[in-house]
Amino acid sequence: MRKVARSIKHSLQASLDHALTASKHQVIALIAMVFFAVAREGLETVFFLLAVFQQSEGPGAPIGALLGLILAIVVGFLIYSGSMRLNLSAFFRWTGLFILVVAAGILSNSVQALHEAGVWNHLQTVLFDFSATLPMDGPMGSVLAGMFGYQDAPTVSTLGAYLIYLVVALVMFFYPAPAPAPKAAASNSASSQ
Repeated sequence: MRKVARSIKHSLQASLDHALTASKHQVIALIAMVFFAVAREGLETVFFLLAVFQQSEGPGAPIGALLGLILAIVVGFLIYSGSMRLNLSAFFRWTGLFILVVAAGILSNSVQALHEAGVWNHLQTVLFDFSATLPMDGPMGSVLAGMFGYQDAPTVSTLGAYLIYLVVALVMFFYPAPAPAPKAAASNSASSQ
């Protein structure tokens, strides 16, 4: 992501310009791709909300869905209006960090699932228990568990996997990228042969 962040804006604009100036079929393919991507996300949202509405009682679910829709419109407008001024390098840096934290949670949950399946039964001492203050089945706990792999009573193995992965991944993420090899020297040596 670090390599891509440097040149992605130019690359995306060049690819889009090429697609729009090329044949009519490429323009139709580009429009169809965007249409189907948005349609897929819309259908996922409809199915998700349908399941929530069928399982919920009272006005909480429709009000939450309406507030979520309003928030999505506002965020979409802000992204659209700010996308021309968006620093893609900083954007990919922050989204990369977010993805690393999510991946650490997935690994931690995988270790927990291995324990529940009876495959991994080592280091199962519970380190601390937040189930009284922030339970996993509560609203905030379920959001944290779904996004970041939060566990209200983590064991040595689950928290260890989370922290080891996160430390190693963050060191690799922040390790300075190697400088690109100079192209002029490579082309001069190739031309002299």
